[in-house]
Amino acid sequence: MAVKLTRMDGGIVDLPPEALQSFKAAFKGRVLTAEDAEYEESRQVWNAMIDRRPGLVARCTGTVDVVQAVRFARQHGLLCSVRGGGHNIAGLAVCEGGLMIDMSTLRGVWVDPVRRTACAQAGCTLGDVDRETQLHGLAAVLGFVSATGIAGLTVGGGFGYLTRRHGWTCDNVLSMEVVTADGRVLRACADENADLFWALRGGSGNFGIVTSFEYRLFPVGPEILGGAIAWHGEDAAQVLEAHRAFSATAPRELTSVAVLRIAPPAPWLPKEVHGKPIVAIFVCHSGKVEDGEALLAPLRATGRPIADIVTRRPYVQMQSLLDATQPKGRRYYWKSHYLPAIDRPLIDVAVAHAARIASPHSAILMFQIQGALNDLPAGHSPAGNRDAAYVLNITGSWEKSEDDAVNIQWARDCFEATRSFSTGGTYINFLTEEEGPDRVEAAYGRPNLDRLATVKHAYDPENFFRHTKSVSG
Repeated sequence: MAVKLTRMDGGIVDLPPEALQSFKAAFKGRVLTAEDAEYEESRQVWNAMIDRRPGLVARCTGTVDVVQAVRFARQHGLLCSVRGGGHNIAGLAVCEGGLMIDMSTLRGVWVDPVRRTACAQAGCTLGDVDRETQLHGLAAVLGFVSATGIAGLTVGGGFGYLTRRHGWTCDNVLSMEVVTADGRVLRACADENADLFWALRGGSGNFGIVTSFEYRLFPVGPEILGGAIAWHGEDAAQVLEAHRAFSATAPRELTSVAVLRIAPPAPWLPKEVHGKPIVAIFVCHSGKVEDGEALLAPLRATGRPIADIVTRRPYVQMQSLLDATQPKGRRYYWKSHYLPAIDRPLIDVAVAHAARIASPHSAILMFQIQGALNDLPAGHSPAGNRDAAYVLNITGSWEKSEDDAVNIQWARDCFEATRSFSTGGTYINFLTEEEGPDRVEAAYGRPNLDRLATVKHAYDPENFFRHTKSVSG
């Protein structure tokens, strides 16, 4: 029986059984249909709001499988999506009815401690890379949640606790192996396919499938000073004002994240505050621990903290400290701005909207990023936004579909109320499925977007890689 698959133009193609069998014979990994036991698990990504069903899933074992999948999709004109870690808020890894190229099992990491580099396959999570690099007291510039995939993070820009010291994640990529829309395997780096290399450092999945990344590593840990301090929600304005002054003068070795939310039943929080509003500051000092203790003293002395778990801890533990706030299988809806600074009017608006949070899992976060990324020109990479100092992320998170409307509206209201404080830019990896060309332009800026469109035309003129945030206009 023929398999019905979605074409790139939105139509349906009846794939003959012999065509599918030929593909399977040339493919070393597993090719899944809806009848296979692994299919449901393969199509389910982190955000439960995403409920698309690919017609086929090609679970790759290596670059050759990725090439075979691309050529097969091109031959039959199939809609195609690409899965790495499956952690993207918009669920771009999963297409409806087409072919999903799944690289989630490609999780090899090779560290060169002498050159201070790591090569990691595209299915790796942040945790995979951190564990291997920390064996040598080294770290890549990655994100905040260990289950996040490195591929989507990196080609979308990427930021984390080391960004203030070393820039965007994509600023610290040395080379990439890429499968292009015509099935070629290219190396992209500063002196080889340099235009493609530029585009992939923030331009998302528009130009090809990156099968491996070579990262620059930095000495970090293995122990850092990090953790979180929490206060009652009624003290939020005072704490955020103290944090504003604290973060504005902190050296680049110290990164902080302010969080407004309902207290979860976490063991580090007193039971009497569970289910009540809190404000928390997560901090990571990646320099000398002794220096960090002195720097954090004023923040720890602010008001009356209800919990303080800032301590010497392994860097890999710090990298997973926020994991419990982002479990796979919840429903997520995010809105985001870049901020040039935090000022008192913004604090007042954030506190007011935190008081209206519709779900105990939702939060308002302010990530500190100013530092090394501001030292480079806007056109250094598509990630751009070199005028940003903070990322404001409004994270709606809840359990049941019947609660979609109220939680989405809360996030939208908070987003609109904070728009006037933005640089006008936004982070491409935080854009939801509904956000269109105007927000893509806000993520890149017009000059970078025009340059991305030129590279797109050179490497993917037929827009084969269309299941992403388009840079083609």
